[in-house]
Parts: sequence; C-alpha cells; structure tokens
Amino acid sequence: MTAQAIPFRGNADIGRLLDDGAYTTMQKVVVFLAAMSIVMDGFDGQLIGFAIPLMIKEWGITRSAFAPAVAAGLIGMGIGSACAGLFADRFGRRMAVIASVLVFGSVTCAIGFAPDVLTVAALRFVAGLGIGGALPSSTTVTAEFTPARRRTLAVTATIVCVPLGGMLAGLFAAEILPAFGWRGLFMIGGSFPIALAVILLFTLPESPRFLARHPARWSELGKLLGRMNRPMAADVTYSDAAEQVVEKRAGFGALFSGGLAGDTLATWAAFFMCLTAVYSAFSWLPTMLASEGLSMAVAGSGLTAYNLGGVVGALVCAVAITRFGSRWPLVLCCAGAAASAFALQTLNVGRDTNLLIFGFGVHGMFVNAVQSTMYALCAFMYPTSVRATGTASALAFGRLGAILSAFAGAAVITAGGATAYLTLLGSAMVFAMVALLAVRRHIPKRAVLLRPSQAATATN
Repeated sequence: MTAQAIPFRGNADIGRLLDDGAYTTMQKVVVFLAAMSIVMDGFDGQLIGFAIPLMIKEWGITRSAFAPAVAAGLIGMGIGSACAGLFADRFGRRMAVIASVLVFGSVTCAIGFAPDVLTVAALRFVAGLGIGGALPSSTTVTAEFTPARRRTLAVTATIVCVPLGGMLAGLFAAEILPAFGWRGLFMIGGSFPIALAVILLFTLPESPRFLARHPARWSELGKLLGRMNRPMAADVTYSDAAEQVVEKRAGFGALFSGGLAGDTLATWAAFFMCLTAVYSAFSWLPTMLASEGLSMAVAGSGLTAYNLGGVVGALVCAVAITRFGSRWPLVLCCAGAAASAFALQTLNVGRDTNLLIFGFGVHGMFVNAVQSTMYALCAFMYPTSVRATGTASALAFGRLGAILSAFAGAAVITAGGATAYLTLLGSAMVFAMVALLAVRRHIPKRAVLLRPSQAATATN
C-alpha cells in the first residue's frame, strides 16, 4: 500500500488539505460544472439583448417603454445575488447553484409565450432571481475546490464564462432568430439550463470547506475527500485553522468588521460602475447599433465581438494578477476600457463598421477583464464563513448599476445616439478605476502564500 492510500487520522486542517494538496481530476470536474452553470447564466441572461429590437418592432413600442422590462430582470438579479449568498453560506453551495440554474432556465422558456411587455417584465424578474443567484454560488464552489495557488485563474476562468455564454448566445441568436423568431429564441434557449440542472443534481458535490463547518456532515466530507485522493479515517475531526482565526462573526455584519469595511464599500462601488458599463452593453448595444442604421446581423455582431474580447481579456488579466497582484492589472484595464470607449466616438458608424465592431471587441476585452477578476478579488478578501455573502453582496450592489443601465442606456441612445452611449461606457469605467485604487486588500504577488488575515500587511 502506498503512502497516499493510508487514511489520514487525527485532526485534519481542511484549508491545508485543499490549498497545499494536489489539484485532482475530480476537483477540476467540479470547477467545470460550476463553469457550465455560468455559461448558461451568460447565455440566458443576454438573450434579451438580441431579442429587444424585434420585440419592440412586433409590439410597436419605444425603447423607453421597454426599459422597465430590462430593469425588472436586473432587479431580480440583484435580489437573487443577495439571497443566494446568504442561502449558500447557511444551507450549502450545491443546492444554491442547482436551484438558480433551474429557475432561470424554466422562466426563460416561459418568456417565449409572453403576450406583452408587462408579462416579459414579470418573467424577467423571476428569471433574474436565478441568474443573479448562480454567479456568487458557482464562483464560491470554484474557489473552495481549487488550491490557493490556482484560485485566481480558476475563479476568473469560471466568471469569464459569462461573456463566453453571451458570445454563444450571439451565435445562437444569429441562427434561431431568422428561423423561429424571438419566441423560439427563448423557448429553445431556456431548455439548455434545465438539462444542466438535472445533470448538476446527480453530479455536483457540496463544498468541502462548507462541510468542514458542520460536524453532522463529516462522514459526507470524508467520502468526498476520498474521491479527491485524500483518504480519511472514519474518526477524523476537521478544522480550517487559518481562516477560522479571522472568522469572528458570520453573516452580513462581518463584511464591515475586522478592517473590511473600507474594502467592502470600495469593492461595491467598483462593481456598481463596472456593471453599469457591462449591462449597458449586454442590454442595449445591438439596439444602439440598429438605431444608427446598421442591419440586425451587424448589430448583433457588435455584442458578440464584445463578449469574445471579454473572454480573452479576462483570462489574460487573471494570469497578470497571479504574477503581479490585482491592483495594477485591474487599474490598467479600467483605464483601457475608458480610453477605448472614448476612442470609438471618433469613428463614423456607417462608414467604419468593421473597425467599430473591432473596437467594441477591444472595449469588451478591458471591461470584462475587470468584471471577471473582481470575483477572484472577493474570494481573496473574505474568509469562508462569509465568502459567498461577501461576493453576493458586492454583486447585488453592482446590480443597482445594472438597473441604472436599463434606463440610462435607453435614455442616452434616444437623446444623444452613439456619442452619448459611448460617453456613458467610458465614464463608468473611470469611476470603477478610482474605486479599485481605494481597495487595500488586493491580491498580492504570489497570493498562493497568503491568507486573508495577511493581506493587509501585504498591501500596505
């Protein structure tokens, strides 16, 4: 029998087992499943952006009249983000992920039967509860199954699945809209996450760090660790020494204790401004391009390019953060996002179409680099007992910016066209940069060696 096959006895520190141990195939499968839930989140969440021009035309309404329907979905996302984090920290990450995916898949299908914009608004609100809940729950699963040395890249690779899902939604919409219309887009698009929810029900395990905090579930934890090539004796006790040192109180109030208050507020502000920019693109970019006289195919390709750039930018930024820490990569990406938005104002929309689409790809690269890697920043800032709550609260506050974009996007397109719209995108990222400069607990260089309790020293 090899040393690896000998069951561990005594007290097992779950933090050391996960952070210092091997990154097994089983752990990678779990991260893949979490990532797939985010792919579906981005996919279903962005279908509305491709459908809006056709829905406005069919029902004979204005862009401003449709704004409340967009806002309703974003309000649902904000509530879902906040509630899912609390649910996941109290009852477990597994069911939070599964329930979220099932809700937004089922309700997205139902949107295909909507008779008017009011019904769309109501259904988008419910779908938003699931879409908002999937992000914090899935990123927490990824963070807690991944060794510290690979966590930033793993969390970012999970979050980058939002623009990846949006890119797939663009390709999907290009095929489905001409053949089945916007109703078919929602009915077919919603069936994919329903199928994924069934798969997750049978394959997704609970987080080992969550199980370690519930002695009644230690036998389940032992079996899970065995599947992760870390065999445990039946009488092992579990702790998480490094994180429990800084876990003085659980719940929402812990986000403002232990020196976290300033970083929590700054991170919330960064999420607010970044999501204002992101959802101004997700919800209104095809509509803005169509209003400038471009065809629906070209207008849709603008959002697809935005998402494609986002996939590339987020992964590159994650690698940079792993090497250089999070402060300057995030700040530089904010600056790049603002500069690219303002530079696009110099183009002639009708004449420089290809360059315009490329420019939106560059802008999406910088914006999504910031948005995606901020989840890794939250995973570093907060200990296990409030990690899902901390991530969810930042996202929930950020959703207020997304809600603002529902009305601001429609208003600026109507009032000032492309120039005003691009000013909105660029200005939001300037404010996001200022907020991120104010964060003290940035991921340091080689964050693998540091715990949250050490972060203040490393970043002072």
